[in-house]
Amino acid sequence: MNYIDLDGTRIETTTGQDKVLSFLYTNILGRFLLKFLVNRRLSVLSGKLLDSPCSTVLIQPFIKKNGICMEDYEKKDYRSFNDFFTRKIQAEKRPICEDPHSLISPCDCKATVYPISKGTTFSVKNTEYTLRSLLRSPRLAGRFENGYAYILRLSVEDYHRYVYAASGTRSKNYHIDGTFHTVNPIANDCLPIYKENTREYTVIHSPVFGDIVQMEVGALMVGKISNDNSSSTAVRGEEKGYFEYGGSTIILLTNHHTSPRADLLQNTLNGYETKILQGQEIGKA
Repeated sequence: MNYIDLDGTRIETTTGQDKVLSFLYTNILGRFLLKFLVNRRLSVLSGKLLDSPCSTVLIQPFIKKNGICMEDYEKKDYRSFNDFFTRKIQAEKRPICEDPHSLISPCDCKATVYPISKGTTFSVKNTEYTLRSLLRSPRLAGRFENGYAYILRLSVEDYHRYVYAASGTRSKNYHIDGTFHTVNPIANDCLPIYKENTREYTVIHSPVFGDIVQMEVGALMVGKISNDNSSSTAVRGEEKGYFEYGGSTIILLTNHHTSPRADLLQNTLNGYETKILQGQEIGKA
């Protein structure tokens, strides 16, 4: 994958996850195996295994392989691999941008941003998506014409808890069942990934940014998107939920009241994802 950080440093790397996904989506045998891997029952079974106490043996090898600095996280004894995977980071390690007119990234991610055309379609790694199929709501999709779609991709080594990108009154969580497929861009040449995935979203009515959709998308081997639905108010920087094991994605849809930061837009045009941490600015009212 090619990405660039906010300091302008370009990084070209191929991870073990990238190699596995390339095999699954570009090799005949890999595609045969994929039919079994995306089976919902297998995903549920995998989730139960990762919730079990015996899965703790996976924690230390995972930390070592992915170079995770555990000093950044709250100290606790983990009951399972998923308990570790959904660990909380120390608040000072993810400061929230103080400017209230800044739209913040809800998660650690590799980010791209695309203008939403008049026809409410946008492209993600050469795959076309319609907002209607993504949201399953023509009326809601119409609110975001001439706006932007922020695609925020989490890898397995990233922090998998996420916060609200903006403050405002919020709708309930709308859940859409789907077939689990990976959100890694390698797969996008073969399948229209996001509209096949299980996803959940809420609409935030922000006095600063206008209407925003914040959508969580489950991925291969992820059995659960855990969102808090107890409040009718979204608070910028307050935790919204978390993903269990896997590489996942958050999609933000904004209307014409919000513009993306210039370097994020330019990096996308140049074919780069941008490495961003939770709480950093990705757009401006």
